Amino acid sequence: MSDLQYLSRAVELAREARERGDHPFGAVLVTADGVIVEAMNSVTTSGDPTGHAETNLVRIAAQRVDAAALPGSTLYTSTEPCAMCAGAIFWSGIGRMVFALSCHALVELVQGVGGSFTLDLPSREVFARGDHTVEVSGPIEVAGAVEVHAGMWG
Repeated sequence: MSDLQYLSRAVELAREARERGDHPFGAVLVTADGVIVEAMNSVTTSGDPTGHAETNLVRIAAQRVDAAALPGSTLYTSTEPCAMCAGAIFWSGIGRMVFALSCHALVELVQGVGGSFTLDLPSREVFARGDHTVEVSGPIEVAGAVEVHAGMWG
């Protein structure tokens, strides 16, 4: 599968998260030998404010994927990770991340909506402060990446 196909799956997971009552974010991890791990946001359904798709994915991957495989893996996400999630990706050792909707675009969608928090801090800036490289690709236009947020934040 291609980057675009995995990103489309991440957007599909974001839609599924929203349909079950969570925030619309999804993520997919693909290792070099084809192991695939998926996760969705669970903030609302779990009551855990750290239940973002990417942190959930890192937790699941830690149980299912050998740590030595993570540097050669790619994490695909429907929306650019927040600083917390970028930190989790960095600390996990995942070597590459690809995202659809940028954090700047998310800020524009959420801006001014009471009770909705977001950080306008691109993941590249978080990763740039680290002692190893996380390759970043994005934003990449993917069908549904913006639409899954429609009416969610206001």
